[in-house]
Amino acid sequence: MDEGGRVMLSRRGIDPFKGMWDFPGGFLDEEEHPRDCVRRELREEAGVEIDPLRLLGVWMDRYGGDGSAAVTLNFYWTARIVDGTPEPHDDVAELKWFAPTDISDGDLAFPHTLQVLAALASMSIP
Repeated sequence: MDEGGRVMLSRRGIDPFKGMWDFPGGFLDEEEHPRDCVRRELREEAGVEIDPLRLLGVWMDRYGGDGSAAVTLNFYWTARIVDGTPEPHDDVAELKWFAPTDISDGDLAFPHTLQVLAALASMSIP
């Protein structure tokens, strides 16, 4: 989140859900701690170094559009950028800051993302 309470979302450059908005992130490497993963993924996808601040929660979802995909556990942290300027890298087509209530659920890649945005909208700025 930035100082104004906005969240950074990434427009997916790959399937599933290419062109839809999602949080920057990705999959854990074997034996990688989730906090290390979020740092690595933001470096890879946005070119920034972050400091994870608070575990917001864990949401379940499926990675795919037809309902047959593998179930995922999705860990979310609030974080602050400590170095760099966000620019799309890797499989990200675009990065943009949004107020948590300013994006339609029809524009979101995964169903649980709306729940995460609602949780962020209800909390105070870190």
